[in-house]
Amino acid sequence: MRMRTDHPLNGETPRSNLQRFVELREILRYVPQYRDKVFVIAFDGAVVQHDNFRNLLLDLALLRSLSIGVILVHGAGHQVRTLAAQMGKTPSNLDGTGVTDAVTLELGLTAATRVTHEILEGLAATDLCGAQSNAVVAHPAGILQGVDQQFTGRVERVDVQMLKALLDNDIIPVVPPLGSDGEGSTYRLNSDAVAVEIAKSLQAVKLIYLTSMPGIVLTKPPSPSGKGVGGEGTASNDLVRQLTVDEADVLLKKNKSELAGSGFSKLTNAVKALRGGVPRVHIIDGGVEEGLLAEVFSNDGIGTLVHTNAYQAIRKAQKKDARGMHRLIKVSVENEELLPRTLAEIERTIGNFFVFEVDGNLAACIALHFYAEDRKAEMACVCVAGKYENQGIGARLMQYIEEQARASGVKELFCLSTQAVNYFVKKGHFALGSPDDLPAPRRQRYDASGRRSQVLKKAL
Repeated sequence: MRMRTDHPLNGETPRSNLQRFVELREILRYVPQYRDKVFVIAFDGAVVQHDNFRNLLLDLALLRSLSIGVILVHGAGHQVRTLAAQMGKTPSNLDGTGVTDAVTLELGLTAATRVTHEILEGLAATDLCGAQSNAVVAHPAGILQGVDQQFTGRVERVDVQMLKALLDNDIIPVVPPLGSDGEGSTYRLNSDAVAVEIAKSLQAVKLIYLTSMPGIVLTKPPSPSGKGVGGEGTASNDLVRQLTVDEADVLLKKNKSELAGSGFSKLTNAVKALRGGVPRVHIIDGGVEEGLLAEVFSNDGIGTLVHTNAYQAIRKAQKKDARGMHRLIKVSVENEELLPRTLAEIERTIGNFFVFEVDGNLAACIALHFYAEDRKAEMACVCVAGKYENQGIGARLMQYIEEQARASGVKELFCLSTQAVNYFVKKGHFALGSPDDLPAPRRQRYDASGRRSQVLKKAL
C-alpha cells in the first residue's frame, strides 16, 4: 500500500497550497491527455448541500472549456434522510443498496428529483447546459439471500448513444440514482454503482467520487498500551493517498472493518470500475474549495487515487532523463546522503540507471553497477522525490533491482550508505558488511572518497 503526501483530516486544505496546484502551467500540462475525453463525476447528496457546491460547478465550467466531457451522477441519501424526518417516515435504506420498500421508493423519487433540479439550476447559473437523463435501464435486484429487495434495482445497461448525443451538443448529462425498465417501472439504485456502469460504458478516463470524506480513511483502534496516534485512548485516522487496484482488493479483504464512512462502498466500486477498463478513480472531499481541480491537474492531489497498475512504471533510464535525475538527487547530495554525481557522469552511465515514473513524471531513480568478475553488483543512487516519500517507492525499486541482479547471475548485491542504514536493513533486508566485502575496483573508490560509508550486503 502506498500513501500520498499528508492531508489534514479536519478542515480544508489551505488555499495557498491549492493555488500552487491549479497554476495555469500545471493545468496546461494535462490538457492534451484529457482533451475530448470523458470524466464521470459522482456527487454524494451531502455534497450538493455543501456551501462549496457552487464552486464545484465553476470547476466543471473550466473542465468543459478545456473540451473535457463531463457526466454528472448524483446520490440522494442525505436528502432522503432529511425528507423522511420531515414527514415522520422511516426509510428502509438510505443509499440504494438494501431493501427499498414502497415508502422509501417514494422518498427516493422526491429527493432525487429535488437534487437533480438543484444541479440543473446551478449549471444554468454557471452558463452551462444540463439535462436530466433516463439513460440508465434497470431491472429488479430480486431476492438476495432469501430477502426480496422490492424496489431496489440493478443497472441492466446504459444508453450510450443518448449520453454521447448530449455531450456532442455541449450538454452535461445529469443522472439520478434511479433506473427504469421497459415496462414503466422505476427502481432505486446506488449512485456509486451507477457511476461505475456509466464510466465503463463510455470508456471514461476518470471516475471521480465527490464525498463528505477526505478520501479512503482507515480508522484504527487505540494501541494495546491505550495510546493511539491522536492521544491517550484514541483511535487514529489515516488517509490512504494512493492504491493500485490489487492493493485496493487486499485492503477490502483484510481491512474492511477499518474503512470509515462510505469508504467500503466507494472502494468496492472503484475496483469494479478499474477492472472494467476505467484507468483511474479519485475519491475526494467535495467540500474543499478548488479541490476538484487540485486532484485532476496535479500529481499530488488532495484525496485518494485508485489506479490500474500501469499508472506507475519502472523503466530503463534514457539520456533525456539525465537532467531530471541530476535535479532529483541534488538535495540528497547536499545533505551528504548520496555521492556527488555530475550531469556528465550520469549521462555517461545512463545505461545503469532505472527511473520510477508517476503519470509520466520522474518520481525516483536507482542504479545497478555490475562487477562481473566477482559476480557482485552494487545498488546505488537510490533517491525518491520528496513529495513521493513514504509511498513504498524506494522498497519497490530495491525489489526490482534485486530481480534484475538475480536474473543477470549476480550472487551478491551490495550498497553503501551514510544515513539510511536502518532503511536498507529493514526494508531491503541487507546485512551489515565491511569494506573488505567490496570488489577491488569499488574498494579503491571507497577509500579515495573518504566518506567511510557503511557497507551493506545481501546474498542472492
